[in-house]
Parts: sequence; C-alpha cells; structure tokens
Amino acid sequence: MSTQLEYQPANPEAVFTYGAPQLKFGPGAADEIGYDLSRMGAQRVLVITDSGVAAAGIPQRVAEGIRGFNIEAVVYDGVHIEPSDASLVQAIEYARESGPWDAFVAVGGGSSIDTAKAVNLLTTNPGELMDYVNVPIGKGKSPDHPLNPLVAVPTTTGTGSESTTICVLDVLDLKVKTGISHASLRPRLAVVDPGLTVTQPSGVTAAAGMDILCHALESFTARPYTSYQRKQPQERVPYCGSNPVSDMWAEKALTLMATSFRRAVQHGEDEDARASMALAATFAGLGFGNAGVHIPHANAYPIAGRVKDFRPKDYPDSIPMVPHGMAVALTAPEAFRFTFETAPERHLRAAALLSPETDKPNDLSSFLPEVLTRLMRDVGIPNGVGDVGYNSDDVDGLVEGAIMQQRVLAAAPRDVREEDLALIFTRSMSLW
Repeated sequence: MSTQLEYQPANPEAVFTYGAPQLKFGPGAADEIGYDLSRMGAQRVLVITDSGVAAAGIPQRVAEGIRGFNIEAVVYDGVHIEPSDASLVQAIEYARESGPWDAFVAVGGGSSIDTAKAVNLLTTNPGELMDYVNVPIGKGKSPDHPLNPLVAVPTTTGTGSESTTICVLDVLDLKVKTGISHASLRPRLAVVDPGLTVTQPSGVTAAAGMDILCHALESFTARPYTSYQRKQPQERVPYCGSNPVSDMWAEKALTLMATSFRRAVQHGEDEDARASMALAATFAGLGFGNAGVHIPHANAYPIAGRVKDFRPKDYPDSIPMVPHGMAVALTAPEAFRFTFETAPERHLRAAALLSPETDKPNDLSSFLPEVLTRLMRDVGIPNGVGDVGYNSDDVDGLVEGAIMQQRVLAAAPRDVREEDLALIFTRSMSLW
C-alpha cells in the first residue's frame, strides 16, 4: 500500500515555487565572464578556486578576461576539496581581510562553488559560519542583507551547485556533513563551458556523474509539493517537493545520462559526451534545487564525514575521503527499493529512462536498483558501503549522522525512521 497516504494534509499546498540562475552554456562561455561582470557593475572581484584547478590555469585565464574589462580580479586558490567548516572559515577570513569585494567568481567543482557561496554570505552579512548552518547542527539563521553577485563556473560535471541554493560542508568535530540552505545563496549567473571538463579524470567523472543521477532520481521521487501543509509565502523553502517543472528537468537529465555517462568515463576525450554530461548536471541541478533530494543524500553525509582510510581513484591522496557523489550513490539502490511503493510508476519510469533496452524484472521494486548497480559497476563505483571501509559495527554511527539531516529527509516520499536507515545501510554494505 502506498505510504504517501501518510502525507495527506487537511489543507494541502497548492503553490510551488521555482528558482534558477541565469545560464550561459557552450564552448567558450567562460571567456565572456568579464563582459557579464561589467554588466553587473562589478569593479573588484575575487575568483575562488582550488589548487588543482589553478594548476591547470583556468582561473587565471578567467581572471585575465575579467581584467580586460577594467575590473580588478584576484585569485584565491585555497579551496579544500570536500569543504569543511575550517576550510570555509579560512576562505571567509581571507575575503574579509582582503576585501571589500563587489562580486565573486567560483571556478571549479562543487567545492569551489560552495566555498564561494559561504564567502559571499559571510562577507555581506554579520555573524559566524555556524550561525547559518542548518539546524540542529547550526542555528539556521537567514541572511539579513542581500548578497553580492556570484558567477559559478563548474569545471566538473556533477554537483549542480551552480544552480542551487545549497552550500555543503563537513563539520569536523561532529564528523558529519551538513549545509547552509537559503535562496540568497543561488548564483546570479551559471557559466557552463563543456570545454573546461574535458581534462576531468575518469574517477572524478564517475563520482560526480553519480551525483547527477541521484539529484535527478531523488528530485523525481521526492514528496509531491501537494503533500505538504499549505504555507504562507514567507514560510516556503527552496526545497518544495516534486513538481511539474522539476520533473521535466529530472527526466531530461536522466535521458542525457543514459547515453553519455559511460562514454564520458571511459572515453574522456569524447566532446559530445562531455557536453551532454555538463547539460545533465545543470538540468539535474535545476530540478533538485527546487524539488529537493532525500535519503541517498542524507546517508551520504555521514559516509563522507566519518571516512576512515579510503582514498578514491583520481582524487588527491593526501587525506582520506569519500567524494560526495560516490557517497550518495552507495546507498541509492537500497534507498530506492525502500521508496518504491510510494510511487511505483515514477521509479519504473526513471529506470526505463536510464536503461530503455532493459526488460522489467518480475520484482518491479528491483528494476531501478538493478539498473543503478549495473551502471555503478560499469563506471567503477565501489561495491557498497563496505568497499569504502565500513562494516556492520559502523551502522549505528552512520544512522546517527543520517537522521540528523532532517532538512533533506523531509523531502523523502515516506517517513524514514532510524530502523529504516539501519536496514538500508546494512543492505548497502555490498551491492553485488
């Protein structure tokens, strides 16, 4: 029986909201950022990136283009891959001490874009980082003042951070990932230049690509916006539940991924595959940035935050990490098995979009999990949570970290209890 009956409010929501940045897409788009900033009236710009992207020369090229429009541009390359509260505070302090800035440009993956969101927030508004982090981990404060323009330039295909209102971070002392969520954090302009992603290594492409997939799948299967209690305008949050507009973006992202994901991982020089992945990442971001994500993302936060000694292929090996997209993927098959009964037709539709040539199994609830696990094997994702260093003794701690993500779990299409999460983690120790 469908457990969406649990979500039938007496006064159901009848309004959904949709937000998106301006978008500039195509080869060479990154060379036009100086012009775009000049139209915004910017005069002093901080370009935020990480050392790896800086070593490729991309941020410097962007900065030179900005300077061509008589705009001062300074490059900060101290972004930490998978940002932590400590790395964000370091970037914020740099920006405060070297400012003021009237615009920011983030060049890199989700780590750079999320760092730039935090820097923008804390250089335009008073207080400290934890004041704005989501409750119950932080205080969940909303900004009092408008933020400056942020131009997001993704060099990886996955996070969709260029489209969203979310900044994700590790809180080191608590060993948990969490976030800051507010509509003000959404970039003013997303500049998606597929040419910047061609050198992305296969391991990064695989992990980031799984993030695209899960963004699309989770937003498509999220609680419908009509399942919430009707809210006053000031009470509505960016994650409003699945809706016709977010569904459209999610389905298009899945269609693109079906034909491009394996090619992009296995043949990185394939420019058409790279372009399709870049579009899919943006489309999925436009979907989940409004509908929300749910169980796989909630589970990903403790998987990444409690990492032991796992070092993924093609990432810096100086410190252990489970990349965000990989962490999201590891419990996704079992999470979608758990949510199947809430909307079978949506889960079957998603599986068919991802693998149109595959026949439905006798057990329909296994269709999407089987399609996902086959794809994960093909692109080199680890075989479950156990393959990144966890075992049955860790389940309680992982559940503890996931259940704290109530902002995310609120979008799940059925109520999620601790025992449900424990079963999902246990069944995800090995996926094939």
